[in-house]
Amino acid sequence: MTSYGWGPQDITTRAARRQLRAVPAEAGLVLEDVQSGWVGAVVCVEKSGGMHVVALEDRRGKTRSFPLGFGFLLDGEPVEVVPAAAAAPKAVQRTASGSVKVQGQRAQVAKASRIWVEGKHDAELVEKVWGDDLRVEGIVVEPLHGVDDLAAAVADFAPGPDRRLGILVDHLVQDSKEWRIAQAAMAVPAARGNVLIVGHPYVDVWQAIKPSVIGLQAWPVVPRGTDWKTGILAGLGWPNRSQADIAEGWRRLLDSVRTYADLEPSLLGRVEEVIDFLTS
Repeated sequence: MTSYGWGPQDITTRAARRQLRAVPAEAGLVLEDVQSGWVGAVVCVEKSGGMHVVALEDRRGKTRSFPLGFGFLLDGEPVEVVPAAAAAPKAVQRTASGSVKVQGQRAQVAKASRIWVEGKHDAELVEKVWGDDLRVEGIVVEPLHGVDDLAAAVADFAPGPDRRLGILVDHLVQDSKEWRIAQAAMAVPAARGNVLIVGHPYVDVWQAIKPSVIGLQAWPVVPRGTDWKTGILAGLGWPNRSQADIAEGWRRLLDSVRTYADLEPSLLGRVEEVIDFLTS
């Protein structure tokens, strides 16, 4: 919980002295309950025991209910939360990652903590599905353009309790080259408790997209020794002779991704794990 220099008693006392701005409890509005520190988006308002209560859902999907009225912050401002005007029920809007969509909140100032991914395509895929969540949390995704020098990069970053790293690595399977690189990076003294390295089993992040999004049951088999992206494009019958062809192929593939449901669970779980690590 962020400290704004006042507590629950201060807010209720001030409310008695002056009129706070009344804010309708509309679906998606993000509020902070001062007394508990709970932050969440409004999902519904109900009557219970003769009073109105508002249900707030946090970014992990957990919900708690609070009496409407005073004791809430909206973007750091004490407000009085009142029932919204009666209207036709609206479905709660969701982001591409499945989280409640935050309405009208500005992106947070970037925190010192970072998510590192192997390359540009990894970064673009994470941004497409989790971008809304990351802007709310103030977390930036940075491509490494390879992990061969990961231990040195971690040491240079100088991680700490308020400066954490979450790293997503391709083809992170036991005894692979990437596995050994990750172990060396985690051996950096400052990494303990401040760095989390996770990965998916695929050679390239392209494979973490379900082939069904482009009408396939499985990705084409790429012959050993053939560049994976080139081989996939050839197997699809798409142009594959130049970097421009690869860039266009990736654009077509990324455009086909709409929500988290278009990604393999082995990637979904790892990205959510990293976000939780950096924001808990």
